[in-house]
Amino acid sequence: MAMKNGLRSCASKLLNYTPSIAPKSVNRAIHSTSVKNMGGGHGHDEPYYLHAKHMYNLDRMTNQKLKMSLGVLAAFSIGVAVPIYAVVFQQKKTASA
Repeated sequence: MAMKNGLRSCASKLLNYTPSIAPKSVNRAIHSTSVKNMGGGHGHDEPYYLHAKHMYNLDRMTNQKLKMSLGVLAAFSIGVAVPIYAVVFQQKKTASA
């Protein structure tokens, strides 16, 4: 009898247990963060703002010839090297099987 009461008491404590770490109420609604105001004015009128219409002025880039040449060379090299590596890898895999 005492064993049964003890088990019942323990079970009721476990079922009624709510950890203090868990939040008391949960909001399951769809939400998003608010838009941040970028300074005093509208924010988009600044000439060097991250998403301004003048963001991609390549003529203002320092070392433009070097950077563009390296970018084109890197993109071309990746475009050639990846398929060659894939073919060599596939042939090596097929040969070993």
